Amino acid sequence: MPFITNTKAKEQVDIFYEDYGSGQPVILIHGWPLSRKSWEQQVWKIVEEGYRCISYDRRGFGTSSAPWGEYDYSALASDLNAIIEELDLKDAVIVGFSMGGGEVVRYLTDYGSSRISKAALISSIVPLVKHKSDNPAGVPEEALEGIIDALQKDRVGFLKEFSKGFYNYEDNKNNRVSQAQLDYDFNIASFASPRATIQAALAWMHTDFRPELKNVTVPTLIVHGDADATVPLETSAKQAAEGIKYSTLEIIKGAPHGLNVTHTEELNEILISFLKK
Repeated sequence: MPFITNTKAKEQVDIFYEDYGSGQPVILIHGWPLSRKSWEQQVWKIVEEGYRCISYDRRGFGTSSAPWGEYDYSALASDLNAIIEELDLKDAVIVGFSMGGGEVVRYLTDYGSSRISKAALISSIVPLVKHKSDNPAGVPEEALEGIIDALQKDRVGFLKEFSKGFYNYEDNKNNRVSQAQLDYDFNIASFASPRATIQAALAWMHTDFRPELKNVTVPTLIVHGDADATVPLETSAKQAAEGIKYSTLEIIKGAPHGLNVTHTEELNEILISFLKK
């Protein structure tokens, strides 16, 4: 089984990854609280179109090891850097979904773009989730605290319901997601380290990426659904597009947060078009 060890981390971290295809490398960074498996519908398409596709499990999730400490974004970006350096990747495209968008921005902040040609933010939390006086549409502090409280008291109970919001499942009238998909997501999420689940949540809840958007100097694709109830378009993608100089914003009509599953064809078409430009 392929692992890469981040030797620069304070605690040993072994990152599990999958590496398919050849050509320009495309690195897929998954969202919270899932794993690389959430990219199932994108991996085959990227490889089929002639690219090398690398997906990995964030520390504490999937098959990667779960250290006790360090789940801030610089620590997470150091794992991404370990993959890029160990595989000696150049001209790479880094693609972050939801929480993973933060790793894209922090990587470019901490390590620069010498090995990166493009970036993509898919349903991303960037630039800021939390409500502040200068981010009035953000999520109120008490709501974020409620999530942490629920995770501490009944993590699996919370996760059982959480994925429904990913797909606007209660409003699902077009059968875009099955009960089996919800069960699959729950199995993946419940398998993650309890400590990592909470600490990673704190990272995406409280990190303000607005000052770092200037560090994203490569062509960047931003894709978001206008029906995203988990990470609303106005507080994320639209602000990111304004702050990232060389960005292109694509809005998928009617798409929820988990558009990689519900709107696979639309997302894949947009992503492959961006890769080929």
